Amino acid sequence: MTAGRERLHGQVPVESATAAAERIPASATVAVSGFGRVGYPKNVPLALAERGEELSLTLLSGGSVGDEIDTTLADTGAIDRRLPYQATASLREKANDGSIAYHDRHIAGFGDEIRTGVYGPIDVAVIEAIAVGENWLIPSTSIGHSVACIDAAETLIVEVNETQPLALRELHDAYDIGSLPDRDPIPLTAPGQRIGDPRIEFEADKLESVVETNIRDSPYSFRAPTDSDLGIAANFRQFLAEEVESRPLYDDRVTLQFGVGSLGNALMGELADADLGNRAVAYYGEVIQDGLLDLVDSGDLAVASATSLALSEEGQDRLFDNVETYSDCIVLRPAEVTNGPEVVRRLGVIAVNSALEVDVYGHVNSTHVGGTRVLNGIGGSADFNRNAVLSVVTLNSTAKDGNINRIVPMAPHVDHTEHDVDVVVTEQGVADLRGKAPRERARGLIVNCAHPEFRPDLRAYLELAADRGGHVPHVLSTAFEGRDGS
Repeated sequence: MTAGRERLHGQVPVESATAAAERIPASATVAVSGFGRVGYPKNVPLALAERGEELSLTLLSGGSVGDEIDTTLADTGAIDRRLPYQATASLREKANDGSIAYHDRHIAGFGDEIRTGVYGPIDVAVIEAIAVGENWLIPSTSIGHSVACIDAAETLIVEVNETQPLALRELHDAYDIGSLPDRDPIPLTAPGQRIGDPRIEFEADKLESVVETNIRDSPYSFRAPTDSDLGIAANFRQFLAEEVESRPLYDDRVTLQFGVGSLGNALMGELADADLGNRAVAYYGEVIQDGLLDLVDSGDLAVASATSLALSEEGQDRLFDNVETYSDCIVLRPAEVTNGPEVVRRLGVIAVNSALEVDVYGHVNSTHVGGTRVLNGIGGSADFNRNAVLSVVTLNSTAKDGNINRIVPMAPHVDHTEHDVDVVVTEQGVADLRGKAPRERARGLIVNCAHPEFRPDLRAYLELAADRGGHVPHVLSTAFEGRDGS
């Protein structure tokens, strides 16, 4: 297999994945590209898994990666420590049983933590690309934290993926935000503006190895929207239409972000039916999912800016076959830009993210079932919830066929405090928490968002807690009754 001169430029050191994997020290700190299960290296991790040597790697990524890393390599016992995000059943199990030390981190600041040595020296970065030269590469289907990883790494291995079209270069805007302290502001003032370059540049002596691959990304699989999902979408559409009509902030443009996953994809897909007048609609977030491609195709979305093409197999094919067309309105940036607090606030983003549960005062648990067992991680949800001009949390009011209440007396694990959540939407209705005192928030969430079956118990809890007094009334001895953390 040879990528040819259209992908390999200059005197780059091409070798096998096995040879490249041998260059990685047994106890190295390895930074890999990848975000939203796309744009991650495949052949080198598979070669590491077959190395036949006991490894104890610290593995960092921009976001979630595919099974080659977080299942195959993880199952060999090669990964001792993993951060800042994971999304496979295998690694989730190991994080929960303690066999892998998993450190859950916010996305926006992770690049600075890499650059400033919080996790120690980065021995090697393994980055997927569509093309590489002696001192540059063009990323593949995600950028994530590749810029920061390459900057910080002592050495660099590049995987060139032939399954991804070279035309992807038209999407990339790889702006380097620079190092702390005293860096310049990110000069982005509109969602579709380009401020960088398709290439990520590096010092030529970093490049140790170039490996060729023809393995496709692990595609997302989106479930069909449930009736409850469609109810959430309908409630959100109505709320959004009323909100943008009432505030001059949105007179010219509505800029939205949606969290990754089936519910977020369903909400994107339903956005075409929202009555937003003649306002332009833009997306500024982490991931581009199939629902956004639908909006672009229908003319309902002016621009989509993200750090990853987290698409289904059909969505990948659709984009790959029409990259030149989509390049007019899709931009891929480093996660430090897409999730950058200053930019999210400057652009007036409306953030829409999901959760496992919300308590009656508006605290949100988005990561730990029963407060103990991690699912995936916080990802970039806090970057947007905290910095958006409007933060919306969406979730079904119940789980497990209606047997588990998701509007709870007290969240057993808090990822987003009540200070960062403005609105909660379930299939039951909408609770606008802005300007509300804790007891007012509680009444609104119970009446508008909780399932009718669980409202009496929630009201009883609130009355009991209110008798005890306090600004945020609770009865800690009864708050978690009936919950075993499993």
